[in-house]
Amino acid sequence: MKKTYLILASALCLMASSCKEDAASKISQDKVTEAADRDIKSEDLPIMTFEETEHDFGVINEGDVVEHKFKFTNTGKSPLVISSAKGSCGCTVPSFPKEPVAPGESAEMLVKFSSSGKPNMQQKTVTITANTAAGKERIKIKAKVTPDPEKQKQREENARKAREQREKAAAEKE
Repeated sequence: MKKTYLILASALCLMASSCKEDAASKISQDKVTEAADRDIKSEDLPIMTFEETEHDFGVINEGDVVEHKFKFTNTGKSPLVISSAKGSCGCTVPSFPKEPVAPGESAEMLVKFSSSGKPNMQQKTVTITANTAAGKERIKIKAKVTPDPEKQKQREENARKAREQREKAAAEKE
C-alpha cells in the first residue's frame, strides 16, 4: 500500500513540475521562419502523378513472366529525379528513367513479374525513391498464379515428408 502511495505521489510531482513552463516560450522564432521557408520550397517540388498506381495481371500460369508499364507525369514545378525503384521481392523488377523528368513531361516505369515458384494470389509493391515531398512513392501489382501441376505435386510431396519428419521427431521425444 505504501508503494502505491509513493508511486502516485512521485507521478503527481513529476506532472506538476513538467507543466510549469509555457510550451510557446520554447519555440524559437528562427525555427518558425525556417519551417515557413521549407514549406514554401516544398510547393516547388516535383509531383509524381501516376495514371494508375495498381495493376492486376489477372490469372496467369506459374512460370510466366509478365510486365506492365506504369505511366506517370511530373505535375510539379521542378525536375523529377528517381534515385531508385525496388520490388518487394526478387520476382518483381522495376526499370525507371535515369534522366530527370521535366515539369509537365511524362515517362514510364516498366515492372516485370516472374511467377516462377509463386503459386496462388500474389501482390507485390514497388517502392520508388525520388525527390518528391514524400520522398517515396509506391505502385502495386497483383496476379492469380495458377500452379504448375508438376511443381505442385513436388511441393505437396515435400510438405508431406516434412510433416512426417516432425511427427517422427515428436514421437522420439516421448
